[in-house]
Amino acid sequence: MSVLVDLILGVVTSIGGFVEVGSISTAAQAGSEFGFQLLWAIAGATIMLAMLAEMSGRLAAVSKRSIAAAVRERFGIHFQHIPLGAELFIDVLLLAAEIGGAAIAVKLLTGIGFQWWILPAGLLVWLVLWFCGFSLIEYGLGLLGLVTLSFVTSAWWLKPDASDLARSLVPTFPQHDRVRYAFLAVSILGATVSPYLLNFYSSGTIEEQMTEKELWVNRVTSYMGMCFGGVVSMGVLVTSAMVLGPRHIKVDSYEQAALMFVPAFHRWAVVLFAVSLGIGCFGAAVEITLNAGYVFSQALGWPWGANKPRRDAARFVAAFTFVLVAGVIVAVLGFDPLRLTMIALALTVVIMPLIVLPFLVLMNDPTYVKDHTSGPVGNGLLAAITVLAAALAIVVIPLEVMGG
Repeated sequence: MSVLVDLILGVVTSIGGFVEVGSISTAAQAGSEFGFQLLWAIAGATIMLAMLAEMSGRLAAVSKRSIAAAVRERFGIHFQHIPLGAELFIDVLLLAAEIGGAAIAVKLLTGIGFQWWILPAGLLVWLVLWFCGFSLIEYGLGLLGLVTLSFVTSAWWLKPDASDLARSLVPTFPQHDRVRYAFLAVSILGATVSPYLLNFYSSGTIEEQMTEKELWVNRVTSYMGMCFGGVVSMGVLVTSAMVLGPRHIKVDSYEQAALMFVPAFHRWAVVLFAVSLGIGCFGAAVEITLNAGYVFSQALGWPWGANKPRRDAARFVAAFTFVLVAGVIVAVLGFDPLRLTMIALALTVVIMPLIVLPFLVLMNDPTYVKDHTSGPVGNGLLAAITVLAAALAIVVIPLEVMGG
């Protein structure tokens, strides 16, 4: 019975924890500028994330090592210098954007400038990490994040044409702004398949003490949770396309994005959007900060774990505190959270090959996954992702300059 409860909670909290500042911003911009045309990008990126999450959970359940720890052991610490530094740098940018998004959500509710809420938001993130164990962090924030299903409710209320939605799952080229279209497609990939999510997922599998016999739970949780979460992102895009697109409103700020809820929720629109944005961003800020502590500690061989007494993992606490302070400082400097998000997502795509390629090796090494190595289909898909990531890493910066 406990396994069934964990499975249900895992799927439900994956849905609630899926949508954050990157998903909301890219989907809202894609919908307002190109209608339903980029639904295929969300669908493809979600399937890619589900597959990688299942593999990272399988690796952790069998080997009792997270991705960062396994890469350090298999390839050595010197191999990790560049990808580790790049991932932590991007984590700081994403963290600043998430904290900024949460602060803007409070601004929408109070009318007080978002800069005044950055320090309180950062302090609240630290307090959650100091006082809460992993299960409370994952399940608590995930359940609160179910408020983001309001995007699906809004899209359902607007009654989009099912045939139009189905056609949009097949990639097509737009008649205008093709560079911008390509940039948003790549940004959706960066928003969905963030490196921090994979290491966080594998670390969480270890925190929850999942065993090799429970790999089916990991498989169901990763595929069902991520795919249902992708439906929420599609709800953002569809709502934006049907409400903001016809009015030619481009999403340059979260205040503009909030308008997409008006037809469905009327006077509650801004409040509901702010709560969805705030909880999604705050939950992601907690996860990014916690993962930074994981990555630092696992790469350097320190004791780690949200379930450990804080005095027994002092360097782990120091690591996530350091990254949180850095993220708060970047947010306080006044960078626009929406633009900061788009820059961080482009850089995420740049480092993706450095994350995925070692993963391909680990998932075929019996030392780590025993007889649960990836088969021909899994290897083929992972190799395709590696090649795709390498190609996108080459083009993403030009796309950022010309279309971002």
